[in-house]
Amino acid sequence: MRVGVITFPGTLDDVDAQRAVKYADGEAVPLWHGDHDLKGVDAVVVPGGFSYGDYLRCGAIARFAPVMQEVIEAANKGMPVLGICNGFQILAEAHLLPGALVRNHKLHFVCRDQWLSVENNTTAWTSRYDLEAEILVPLKSGEGGYQADEDTLKELEDNNRVVFRYVGENPNGSRNNIAGITNAKGNVVGLMPHPEHAIDALTGPTDDGLGMFLSLLDTVVKA
Repeated sequence: MRVGVITFPGTLDDVDAQRAVKYADGEAVPLWHGDHDLKGVDAVVVPGGFSYGDYLRCGAIARFAPVMQEVIEAANKGMPVLGICNGFQILAEAHLLPGALVRNHKLHFVCRDQWLSVENNTTAWTSRYDLEAEILVPLKSGEGGYQADEDTLKELEDNNRVVFRYVGENPNGSRNNIAGITNAKGNVVGLMPHPEHAIDALTGPTDDGLGMFLSLLDTVVKA
């Protein structure tokens, strides 16, 4: 399993994502934002950070990076793509996922370990989880409030496209407590919390996040 991990100017969680891929017995392949080349990978992770300093709007500039043109084309053909935190924002800006991520409702940066409920275990990234399982992973963001219009929310809810929900207090004002969603095909997933920081109980709150990368391994092996 060869998984590309993109680095943009301002990315800071690319090395953590690469480590998570290796924990799942995959080969992490660094991808540079300025290249029109995915290097023949089986899947792509768009990691967290502050791409281009979050100027204009989080993810708004990174969405136009040369590598993202390749990601958009590959995702539309079925390649598994995971967007984490800023990566989720970039996928939303690229229209690979609907809705938008806006400033947290209390206007503070949130950094804490967060419980999530697994709402969909049929995506390329969540098959290792039991439905409605609760997992604990770090959340760290200032613009993590998921917003969408009523029609989009209905589409997500009616078609089982909500992948994760926040458990307990809503940390950022996301509508319907949404922490992560998928596209209609189930190959593209975006979430604000950080599964790559929860792959080893020695360095994270749990190893609950590793399931996402092991799910990908299953997906690639079956392909």
